[in-house]
Amino acid sequence: MRRRVLVPLILLATLALLMASTGETPTDVRHLLELVEKLRPLHTRLAPPRPGDWLDVHDEPGQTFREYLDSKPVTAHGKRKVIYIQPLGEFTKSQQAIVDGTAEFLRAYFQLPVMVKESWPESKVPAHARRRHPHWGDEQILTTYVLHKLLRPNLPDDAAAYLALTATDLWPGEGWNFVFGQASIRDHIGVWSIYRKGGPDGGEEAFRPCLLRTIKTASHEVGHMFSMHHCTAYQCNMCGSNSVEESDRRPLLLCPECLAKLLYTTGAEPLERFRQLVSFCKQHGLTVELHLYEQSMEAITGR
Repeated sequence: MRRRVLVPLILLATLALLMASTGETPTDVRHLLELVEKLRPLHTRLAPPRPGDWLDVHDEPGQTFREYLDSKPVTAHGKRKVIYIQPLGEFTKSQQAIVDGTAEFLRAYFQLPVMVKESWPESKVPAHARRRHPHWGDEQILTTYVLHKLLRPNLPDDAAAYLALTATDLWPGEGWNFVFGQASIRDHIGVWSIYRKGGPDGGEEAFRPCLLRTIKTASHEVGHMFSMHHCTAYQCNMCGSNSVEESDRRPLLLCPECLAKLLYTTGAEPLERFRQLVSFCKQHGLTVELHLYEQSMEAITGR
């Protein structure tokens, strides 16, 4: 299976292409390309997929930073700068804490304003957009209904992303068992569920993995809404996942190429972003992720 990896020659070609098209030296892009090279040694190339993994089932070419720039990606440079979270249905106290923690994390991760809207009752989803899984019996909500019938008509004018979050399982339609989340890139809308993230009501040791899995999915889906494709080059938060087990193997960290995409589209300052992510991880006891973010800061500063 083909995996596209950005190499220095392509970095130079990207820079030359942008200079030719604008007539000016693109200093922001130059800085991002330098950052990519500083961070690259910290990251692990993606190994061949295991049976049943996302890339074992889905043939995807990946997306280099150059291809991202060429795609005229959705960005937060215009009026759409706010990420909205739309709770859907009822949540326990611990589940509500997951919602609040997710909003806090997304603020640090994307360096954009995040607003949590007033919850909608699950009754907004009609019977024809629900089912019980034919084998497991799990109650499920149809993602496409939430996306196109609930979210899209209510999209705020300043929304970079409008995301529904539910505690009910999701499925995207015929031929699928379930999905962790789904997004419509050009419509700025997405939906994800904490249903398969583990029950957070069993104390700190149950809460922490549920929070970690939820913020992985949330940040991954928002990444899609900024035109970021699945990563096929590195172990990365933008890798596709077919199971909780596969998702757990992926880091809460963007590879250098996907990080460049995020910084380009949001205008975030990388060191300040990593400082806030470090603070979040310390607060919530995410020690592995804390170490990865601290390593990234050291690579950028040279200290």
